[in-house]
Amino acid sequence: MPNQIKPRAACLIGWPAAHSRSPLIHHHWLRALDLNGGYSIESVPPEGFAEFVMNLSKHGYIGGNITIPHKERVLNLTAPDQRARAVGAANTLWYDHGTLRSTNTDIEGFIDNLDHASDDWDHAEDALVLGAGGSSRAVVFGLLERGIKRIHLANRTIARAQAVADQFGPRVLPLAWENIDGILPRAGLLVNTTSLGMSGQPPLEVDVERLPAQAVVADLVYVPLQTPLLVAAQARGLRTADGLGMLLYQAVRGFELWFGHRPDVTPELRALVEADLSLTVA
Repeated sequence: MPNQIKPRAACLIGWPAAHSRSPLIHHHWLRALDLNGGYSIESVPPEGFAEFVMNLSKHGYIGGNITIPHKERVLNLTAPDQRARAVGAANTLWYDHGTLRSTNTDIEGFIDNLDHASDDWDHAEDALVLGAGGSSRAVVFGLLERGIKRIHLANRTIARAQAVADQFGPRVLPLAWENIDGILPRAGLLVNTTSLGMSGQPPLEVDVERLPAQAVVADLVYVPLQTPLLVAAQARGLRTADGLGMLLYQAVRGFELWFGHRPDVTPELRALVEADLSLTVA
């Protein structure tokens, strides 16, 4: 009987993880590129996480994605790159000559999505970022890399914004939440990294009328796809970047690392995930 070559497979590791759209995205790319591979969901509780990651290849995987609540803990179990260390969390794992490495592709997902939405967004000298959690650190890292001069970081707990500023340096300026209105008129980029505006969460109350006419507004929330922030920005004629775009673009590098081909984020893929999101919301 001829030898059977087992297809390359990656997985998503989380607890819980059943809600993820990652399998839909990666299986679409596998079909589009006519590749023999797979992508599975692995619901792994915290007490079993270290064993699972340290024996990832024995579980049949060449790499994977990491989601809550494991994104910080995985750094100590892998060889993180500069991006993962700076953000303090990793979301993508792969083997490199037997070493399990980790990175954070939320950074390029955010930046690539902005590039797609507006080719001159990085002309802004001032950006206003709302929130100081893990997603915020990825956003700040990406904005610093692209040369944004000043990043005003607003958080309801000013100490958390200060901690991010202390980590990334003098171009990051902590801002009390009640002082947001004073920064809006000169913010060429507004980014929401909080859960405000998400389905089931309180609304995000920001007056987009105070933004410059050339400003770009990005929201990392993608349920609902059109958040109240984006709706208000579009009504004013501002350019916008939604959270679904970031979700799609952050998946590109992982797929390339695992399967050796760089996939494209196409209108067909976006429509596929949008349809799935609409079923969930309904």
